[in-house]
Amino acid sequence: MSLSGIPNRLIHSSSPYLLQHAHNPVDWFEWGEEALQRARDEDKPILVSIGYSACHWCHVMERESFENADIAALMNDYLICIKVDREERPDLDHVYMEAVQAMGMQGGWPLNVFLTPDGSPFYGGTYFPPQRWSRLLIELNKAFREKRAEINESAKGLREHLKAINSGQASAGSLSADLSDKMVSKLVGQFDTEFGGMDKAPKFIMPSIWQFLLRYHHLSKNPQALMMVKETLIKVACGGIYDQIGGGFARYSVDNRWFAPHFEKMLYDNAQLISLYTEAYQVTAEPLFKQVVEQTISWLFREMRHPNGGFYSALDADSEGEEGKFYCWTADEFRNVLGDRAEEAIRYFQMTSDGNWEHGKNILLGRSVDQQPEWLNEIYSTLMHTRDQRIRPGLDDKIITSWNALTICALVDAGTAFGREEWITAAVTAYHFLTTQLITDDRLRRSYREKAVQHEGFLDDYAALVLCQWSLYEATFDSKYLEEGIRTTEYVFDAFSAANEIYFQYTSRFAEKLITPTCELFDNVIPSSNAMMCHALVHGAALTGKKKWVERAGQMLEGRAEFMTSSPAYQSAWAMALLLYQNLNTEMVILGEQAIPYRMLLGKNFRPFTVFSGADRLVSTLQSQLPLFLGRFIEENQTKIYVCRNQSCLYPVTSVSEAVRILGEE
Repeated sequence: MSLSGIPNRLIHSSSPYLLQHAHNPVDWFEWGEEALQRARDEDKPILVSIGYSACHWCHVMERESFENADIAALMNDYLICIKVDREERPDLDHVYMEAVQAMGMQGGWPLNVFLTPDGSPFYGGTYFPPQRWSRLLIELNKAFREKRAEINESAKGLREHLKAINSGQASAGSLSADLSDKMVSKLVGQFDTEFGGMDKAPKFIMPSIWQFLLRYHHLSKNPQALMMVKETLIKVACGGIYDQIGGGFARYSVDNRWFAPHFEKMLYDNAQLISLYTEAYQVTAEPLFKQVVEQTISWLFREMRHPNGGFYSALDADSEGEEGKFYCWTADEFRNVLGDRAEEAIRYFQMTSDGNWEHGKNILLGRSVDQQPEWLNEIYSTLMHTRDQRIRPGLDDKIITSWNALTICALVDAGTAFGREEWITAAVTAYHFLTTQLITDDRLRRSYREKAVQHEGFLDDYAALVLCQWSLYEATFDSKYLEEGIRTTEYVFDAFSAANEIYFQYTSRFAEKLITPTCELFDNVIPSSNAMMCHALVHGAALTGKKKWVERAGQMLEGRAEFMTSSPAYQSAWAMALLLYQNLNTEMVILGEQAIPYRMLLGKNFRPFTVFSGADRLVSTLQSQLPLFLGRFIEENQTKIYVCRNQSCLYPVTSVSEAVRILGEE
């Protein structure tokens, strides 16, 4: 048992979240056989407490309960206590979050789940105030001693339920021509016409919804779909959820108008939002969207990048024990810092003397580019310098494979669209970090902090890696990314397939076996791992001609058709994969010394249903064997562009303008 100031077992962890709890008086274990065997030997129930380092309410419960010696004594007497970082072990989080929700409880973090000694959940919840937590511990201990048979029976039933919902079986459905129309109709009904986004609070941005609508508009020219995207992204960019001084987005807004953020900044949100705002700029030419991309990438490079090129996970919501303290300002602080410009700046950022938020503080709001005064950049610089003197929020400096792969995709998207080669170079560097530091013994690892963890990557890690491999190939025409993407995809088929099921399991067949395998099918703030893999299969099949991949993707999509109609907000990444599956019929092959410059020029426009292949010096052995390259060769002093439909190519042209004319975009 740890006493005040004396570290517990978590002191040896690599996880910043677990290290935050390393001096609690709770006798914490990490998840593993030592803890599970202790529970069996002592016949004690297990507490699995799951959170992450940037989680505000996780910090609150730690301060109130886990640092309280009397409460810790109850926990140590009654339970085997296990702390889990949900970002390192999303497999555990999936299983036990589903268990708590199946009990009729609200999901969230911290997630506190009580298990029988054999690991079966029987009760759980999220944040508990200290008095309620103490009472719960006493009541559960009494129930475990006096009603053991009932608890075991309930746990057995819940375990069977979890197995059933994770079977990965497809629902009946068909990919009707109007499926996406039905989805959009339902999303229109859920749209907040005043503030944008889906009509509820708290509000998560849910990037894949708006990326789906951009693709739907590209095909249908439906003005309402584009209006929903544009209005939402403007409101978000001008709201408190966006860091108006430093760039980057908070995780969500606690209200319905994007005003008061939950201040933690997560890498996965910002990666997806860079891609979304890039695509929205390509479609609308709205200058605010370009500004957001540039500012957010600057924030990534300034605050989130490892010296060797990978990207850290998150910034905490709290600093000095107060949520949002780093980001908020009083009017008097502006007056002290900005001098003659202060009153103008107070009006511009919509501040008040009494504060528009808590403790007399102001959350800063933004405006569209045409409303931004000339002096604003000077103000930004002064405010950034002042803010940098404050105590910073905690940084979770572990590097997560899937989140980094999404960031690589985002940098490629933005670098290609805006002609910023340095962003693509940063993507290449980050990929090199992943492949040199997070692949050991030929297995992809989930995360890295000073060294790679032993947990093999999960399906989202592999799926996102394949997506970034395709993106890097299309941006650089370096065939190694194509080769590695093929190899990664084939490994997913081997390691993540389950017998007689069309969907992939979340964990590899080589991984630790939990109480039930999980199969992730619903999109949330991050697309589901199966949706990402489906997208990767369709995209990769167009690049490589591998029919097995696209056939599997079609089966996966058919199995989601019913859910796409009934729950479009949580199937939007599937909807993007569906539109790609139905409409990806254009391939461009660019061969010659100007291949990369031509590719960059063609990347300025929004082309979601076109894939690019090419080479600037030498067609590799692999490329020469692909359908798109058959009979193609590089001629000296000439660059040719082949525009192909469904793997059948027209006669080549030698200029970007001619290629655009063939595409029908002039």
